[in-house]
Amino acid sequence: MDDLGFIVASYVVTFVSVALYARGVLHRSRKAARDVPRDKRPWL
Repeated sequence: MDDLGFIVASYVVTFVSVALYARGVLHRSRKAARDVPRDKRPWL
């Protein structure tokens, strides 16, 4: 139980890091999608 704080902090840092990375990837993909002409967008 002495290391509980370290373990919890490690999980928090990991989850926050993954969430920030995913947010950045989604932001870059949305920004890149705006550069594609409308007639070339297969996802619409």
